[in-house]
Amino acid sequence: MPSGGGRRGLPLGRHLYWLLCTVILKLCQAEASAPEKLSVSTSTLPCWLVEEFVVAEECTPCSSFQSKTTPECASTGYVEKITCSSSKRNEFKSCRSALMEQHLFWKFEGTVVGVALVFACLVIIRQRQLDRKALEKVRKQIESI
Repeated sequence: MPSGGGRRGLPLGRHLYWLLCTVILKLCQAEASAPEKLSVSTSTLPCWLVEEFVVAEECTPCSSFQSKTTPECASTGYVEKITCSSSKRNEFKSCRSALMEQHLFWKFEGTVVGVALVFACLVIIRQRQLDRKALEKVRKQIESI
């Protein structure tokens, strides 16, 4: 019997395909018809986003006082002091220290090795089960002769 035989209309897969296409089309139309967002005034943005800057102090861990008072400390726990070129403003900018990155890298590597060891053990166990089943099957075939 051909696929979709006995059923009327499109197979289920094609219905889902066309439904997905119409949803994507509607989203694209909604995005295109949305009015353009107004530009944000540069006074509310940090100066390092809109102009050149020079790093005055390298990336350092936040002190306990800075952690409570400086919002830039919240994301990484490290800040660097910068001086913007044209406005000459001094600001703090969140940064990622090399030491923190190194710790994250080795944590990731350890996790990868751990997962690899777990799956290697699972492969060995499964291979032993399959070998036992194959030996049992051969033993039964020899006994039946």
